[in-house]
Formats: sequence, structure tokens, C-alpha cells
Amino acid sequence: MSFELNATLREDQGKGASRRLRHANVLPAIVYGAGKDPVSITLQQKDIQHKLPDESFYSQVLSLNIEGKAEDVLIRDIQHHPYKMEVMHMDFIRIDAKKVVHVFSQLHFSGEDVAPGAKTEDGVVNHIITEVEVECLPKDIPEFIAVDLSEMHVGDIIHLSDLKLPEGVEILALKQGEEHDTAVVGMHVRKVVEEIEDEAPEAPETEGDAAEEGDEEGGDSE
Repeated sequence: MSFELNATLREDQGKGASRRLRHANVLPAIVYGAGKDPVSITLQQKDIQHKLPDESFYSQVLSLNIEGKAEDVLIRDIQHHPYKMEVMHMDFIRIDAKKVVHVFSQLHFSGEDVAPGAKTEDGVVNHIITEVEVECLPKDIPEFIAVDLSEMHVGDIIHLSDLKLPEGVEILALKQGEEHDTAVVGMHVRKVVEEIEDEAPEAPETEGDAAEEGDEEGGDSE
């Protein structure tokens, strides 16, 4: 999947200028990296909002068209408004097609509904992580990494080393040693909370009750 964004060069700087841009539904951004000078740009808020729901937008190579000049970039940071559905600022980093990049790839889980652990063993899936940092050339960046749960039984755990990766893609954590082979997802027995109904305690004897018992005993003696 490919993404294209149109941008214009930004000349005015400062917080006041940024506020004016946002009031006009334009957001400030910056492009840096690849040994070139940083460049301040602006983007249309509506163009960004249209792409935000797509998780691939955050990890795939973007073609950034800056006034007719295209550059391949990755998103490095997005600053969101604290309560409004809009973006405040974006950072892009230039990439070299011949150099590896580090990106976070989303994990897509499937097969949970047919897994033996869930169907017949009263198990429940525990998702421990939902994304993983990978290293690869820009052309090899995966749209997502599939995780098949269809063969899982209760007690099974899928680790990073169990993931099936596209060719040319490596998990960054695994390059740091076996001790970084963390769990991705596990199947555990469903916890059942038993409700124990305590019997209602007997009411304590009162002085009045004791007096009545005494009267009854005295009446029987007459």
C-alpha cells in the first residue's frame, strides 16, 4: 500500500504562526534526516485525518510531495490535540532505499475462535503485545505481521521467535539475545469466581427472650 501527501514550504515560524495555521485547518510539520537540512512544511488537516484510521499509515513509506519535489519519508512523531480530533504537529524522517529502517509493525491475530484451547478446554487468550519493532529495508516493511492462534491449547505461549516474518524482516529484540525473546500471546484457563452464599447467622439471644423462657419454665412448675 502506498500513501501520498501534498505539502507546501512553511516560511513563518513561532507559536503564533502555528495557531493561525491550525485555525485555517492547516498543520505544521518538519522533515529531517538523510544528511540534509530540516525543512518546515504545512499539510492539510483533512488529508491527514482521512489517513489516520489506517494503521499502515504509521509504518509504511510515504511519498511526500513538497511543491512538486517528492521525498520518501516515514512518520517519526504525531502530536495530537489533547481533546479535539485533530493533529497538532508531525515529524517526518527521510529514508534511503538502500539503508535499513526500524519501524513498529502491528500484529494481526487470527484463529482464536477455532483454537482447541478456546473451544474445548475453557481457555482464554491473553494478548501480551500488539506490535513489534522490526528492522528491514524500506521496500520490505510489512503492512502487518500475522499471528495464527488456531492450534493453541491451554498452557501454550507464542514467543517473538515463533512469529513467521516476511523475507528480509528481522525482529529487533531478537538481535539482542535470547533473553529478549518475550511472549506475544498465551492461552490460559479461564478464571471462574465462585460465589459462596453464607448461611444467615442466627439472631443473638436478647434479655427479653431469656425472660420469656424463664416465665415459661415458671408456669410449668405451677
